[in-house]
Amino acid sequence: MRMKEKLLSGEFVLLAEMDPPKGTDISEMVANAIRVKGKVDAFVIPEMSNAVMKMSSLGGCMLLQGKGLDTVMQTCCRDRNRLALQADLLAANALGISIVIAITGEEPSFGDHHRARAVHDVDLLELLDGIKKLKSGRDMAGVELKGTPSFCVGSVVNAGASGGALDIEIEDMERKIEAGAEFFITPPVFDLQHLGRFMKRVAAHSPRIIPTVMLLKSVGMARYIQRHREHVHIPEDLIRRIQQAPDKARECVRIAAELVSEIKEAGYSGVLVSTIGWEDKLPGILGE
Repeated sequence: MRMKEKLLSGEFVLLAEMDPPKGTDISEMVANAIRVKGKVDAFVIPEMSNAVMKMSSLGGCMLLQGKGLDTVMQTCCRDRNRLALQADLLAANALGISIVIAITGEEPSFGDHHRARAVHDVDLLELLDGIKKLKSGRDMAGVELKGTPSFCVGSVVNAGASGGALDIEIEDMERKIEAGAEFFITPPVFDLQHLGRFMKRVAAHSPRIIPTVMLLKSVGMARYIQRHREHVHIPEDLIRRIQQAPDKARECVRIAAELVSEIKEAGYSGVLVSTIGWEDKLPGILGE
């Protein structure tokens, strides 16, 4: 069963992030994806995450789709105007890509092309609404399409927010649902109790929430995230566990695998595994 049908029918879906290359050598990306074929329902291809120039999400999706692998395309407000966004979406659907995640995108100042200018012709809600219009058979200018795309549309929600920021996040999530979002990806989750508090607040909306499990690489990385990623909570005992492990990389893989299992057992709609460059560790996380 394809990922779209599994998600919409309420089955648990397992997603893996697969970064496209900075260049034309796709051999490593394809090999890492094929290695976990059958374990993963679909591969999420980032659209130049952290504003670092790489092969586009559409290009990466097309390559993996050609290998018989289901993919999820990111579509990003940062880099394209409404014409280009719609053109890419139509091309993606015609090529068999049926799941998209709409994101705002990090500012270019975070990336490797500091002279690049962000576009932001549309904001995230406008992008979601634009996809909704395409699904209804018209473009953002109201012109009728010759052939209507069929997408399952996701977005992001900051499930780790607290206090007033959480109230704003929930209101924003409600607007995204009205604009057509059918599922939500969270930032990295290391504490399911923390996430559970968010789920209680949004239970009335019955949203499909897919937590992200990020593979930590070291104690230093964990400390950096703890200090600099707002609303991402890493328990101190988890950091000590990595610190005390004889093989720290193996322990990080074990922690990620445990989190994936816990999220599935807790009844979430799915999980996204993000290995940020360590895609060769996916088999260990997924139990191979």
